[in-house]
Amino acid sequence: MSAEPLSVEAQLLARISTGDEAALAEFYDRFARLVFSVTYHVLQNDTLAEEVTQDTFLKIWNRAHQWDAGRGKVTTWLLTIARYTAIDRLRSEQRRDGRGHVDLEDIINTLGENSLIDEPLWADGQLMREILDQLPTDQRQVLELAYFRDMSHTEMADQLHIPLGTVKGRVRAGLTKLRALWSQKTEVND
Repeated sequence: MSAEPLSVEAQLLARISTGDEAALAEFYDRFARLVFSVTYHVLQNDTLAEEVTQDTFLKIWNRAHQWDAGRGKVTTWLLTIARYTAIDRLRSEQRRDGRGHVDLEDIINTLGENSLIDEPLWADGQLMREILDQLPTDQRQVLELAYFRDMSHTEMADQLHIPLGTVKGRVRAGLTKLRALWSQKTEVND
């Protein structure tokens, strides 16, 4: 039985891990717009998103050997690094602005992404999973659709066949309960 051939992306990562700058340039050309899109979504600032995009590709240059085909696709790994790098930058900017916290929504956005790139965020994600399981099913459902599938309130109402006002109420109630549970859990762990 022969092994599956490596994807083009995996081949590029293998070349990058050997120090092949041309492979990094090709990898950048393939994915820079996608990485910028993810970082901009987190940061909402063109300049910061551009800087974090560059930081992400620097991490790829230094960590290409860490990608494990058994844990997922190259693009998933890349976008996980981009998102975590953007959230780290957001934290840094908030500290500079005197707001030394990360919004609950930023933690929610990291859920479902297993990577050892940023252990504290991964641990936060694990804690958030536990907390989500404590929510009533209807509230958990709308939060998962909103944050994991990036659905709007209107899209959720259409998919769930419920009124828009009900969706908004469930999201609001779910976030309120989630914030309270998050505060309880993080205070206990501090």
